[in-house]
Amino acid sequence: MTLSPTGFLSIDGADLEYRMIGPSPDTAPTIVMLHEGLGCVGLWGDFPEKLQAATGAGVFAYSRAGYGASSPAKLPRPVDYMHREALDVLPKLLDRIGFRRGLLVGHSDGASIAAVYAGAHQDHRLQGLALLAPHFIVEDISVQSIAEIKTAYETTNLREKLARWHKDVDNAFRGWNDAWLNPTFRDWDISEYLAYIRVPVLIVQGADDQYGTMRQVEIAQDECYCPVDVAAIAGAGHSPHREASAVTLEAVTEFARAALRDDPALAA
Repeated sequence: MTLSPTGFLSIDGADLEYRMIGPSPDTAPTIVMLHEGLGCVGLWGDFPEKLQAATGAGVFAYSRAGYGASSPAKLPRPVDYMHREALDVLPKLLDRIGFRRGLLVGHSDGASIAAVYAGAHQDHRLQGLALLAPHFIVEDISVQSIAEIKTAYETTNLREKLARWHKDVDNAFRGWNDAWLNPTFRDWDISEYLAYIRVPVLIVQGADDQYGTMRQVEIAQDECYCPVDVAAIAGAGHSPHREASAVTLEAVTEFARAALRDDPALAA
């Protein structure tokens, strides 16, 4: 499939916005980027362009339903919404874009979705996972910070700031925030998928992440049989690609080059 630089893909009745940077999936390896729980295509900033330039691979970023310019999500989101994205939506999206070989790069919720996908699907096209601030279980610090951001959304200009990026900002925020603060979400746990991942994994974790601790990294190291490389970044919080962009870019680029080193289309 030849992809325009920007556009929409219709998946399960939802129009999902995307950006495609660099070569298309049918001509080169592709890095598919999955955003955080309040993210979207635009909130990746210039990280996709930098990653494309550094690796030579194509970079495909999309906004899930409820985010950015994509169709709104049906609310309330179920507590297994990340499972549904990984098991139902992502496989269809990869097939639709003609994904033939490459990596998944996920941030926060997007990292969790990527991990579930890789554990549930023995997809031989997939060569690696780069997970930025992933969640495999729910920690107290996660719930506390998510409760605090709810207060900020309701009492500060946070809603106005997020509205720059999401056409239905309340749909984006409530869909994510309400799910995480649902008492039944405390039992959410995707660690069972980690033992079934059959590709190398990179975890980039900020030492000062306000939404998760190094316990997430330890779980991956304990449960995964595949290689797990860790880049722990001092001074970075939950968004290492923004807070420590150069270090994160170097780590992901080195990982991508190693995972795709035998592909002649990858930049030397």
